[in-house]
Amino acid sequence: MNKHFWRFAILPAVFVAGLSFAQFPVLDMVADKVVQKYQTATCEQLWMNKGQPKSAEEQRVIGLLRSDPAMRTEFLNRVAAPIANKMFECGMIP
Repeated sequence: MNKHFWRFAILPAVFVAGLSFAQFPVLDMVADKVVQKYQTATCEQLWMNKGQPKSAEEQRVIGLLRSDPAMRTEFLNRVAAPIANKMFECGMIP
């Protein structure tokens, strides 16, 4: 019985994990774009862009992320480390 329990416990967990990656196809593009932006930008470019107004596209994406907590969580999980590393390298965070 113990073997059967683990099979039924693991199967939904794997399904949910796969679903979270397939649930937001647009999120993949946006997250990749944001990570690419931070990886290719120089520190000077990031300092100059800090505080600048957001484009209409960026405002739309921010609105989507604010309205959907699951999408926001997935987005932040994907972009947080690369952004934080770059900001640390540029002296934007301690």
